This record gives sequence, structure tokens and C-alpha cells, in this order.
Amino acid sequence: MLRPILIILYFGTMISTYAQENRLFWDGRDWNRVIKTMNYNPENTFRVKKAYLDGALDGWLYGYLKTWSKDRAIADDIFGETVDYLSTRELIKGLDNFYVDPINSYIPLPSAIIIVNMYAERIPFQLIDQYIIFTRQWINELILDLDTLNYSKLLEDKFIKHHSKRFNQSE
Repeated sequence: MLRPILIILYFGTMISTYAQENRLFWDGRDWNRVIKTMNYNPENTFRVKKAYLDGALDGWLYGYLKTWSKDRAIADDIFGETVDYLSTRELIKGLDNFYVDPINSYIPLPSAIIIVNMYAERIPFQLIDQYIIFTRQWINELILDLDTLNYSKLLEDKFIKHHSKRFNQSE
């Protein structure tokens, strides 16, 4: 009973520690930091990584099923990548190997899961490389957009939108 509480406390600490950054996803830096955070204990490191992957894959399945209930074609199109080709242990090993290369460290973990599965399915390297390049481009653009985002303007727009709705409803 104590172990689940420790894992929850760990994730709570991780979330509060990194809440100040414009971060949307776990990436290779977070993945590689787990072993240090767990004091180089391989058993606890495996548990944390497994818990993250189980949650990510459950979220993927939930999203797929919710979308599928509305429109099967869109669900198959959006969630078409295979993400469950490997066992959790194999996926952890594959991600550990993928994130050994420092240039991959900022690729989001959801994309890395797809990439590792692509390698396991023996998809041609050219297609995998194209996917990696595409992933690097979109995450760089997304981070730039977040860094240049004017939060006060967003809040002002939201305030105006909210109050204009309320004003129009009262007429």
C-alpha cells in the first residue's frame, strides 16, 4: 500500500517542480531523469516508467474509443499509429535506447513511443527518419509559439469574450 502512495507523491513533486516551464509533454530529459530521481534503483525506475507508459497508453485507448463512438473513420485516421506492438518492458528498453542519443532528448514521449514501435515493426528507416524530422519540426514550432505567447493578451481576450456573452444574454 505504501508504494502507490510513493509513486503518487513522486509524480506530484515532478508536476509542481516543472509547472513553471512551458511544457506540454514528458520528453527524453524527463525519461532519463527518472533513474536519478529514483536513486539509481532499477526496480523503482521500472515502476515509474511503467506507470507513466500505462497511463499514456490508457489515455490513448480512451481517446480512440471516445472518438470511435462518434466517428469510426476519424478515429482510425487519427489513432492509426501502432502504439501497442511491444510489451511494456520492451517499450521501456526501446525508449531507453532511443533517448541515449542527446539529439532525441526533446522529442515528446508520445512521439517516441510511436517511433520505437515503428522500429520494432521494421518500418523502413527512411520513413522513420521522416517521422522523426517532422516531430522535431512541430515540437520546435510549438515551443516557439508558447515562448512568444502573450499571456496577458490571452487573458484579456478571454475576459472580453466571457463578459460579452454575459452582456448579450442579459438583453
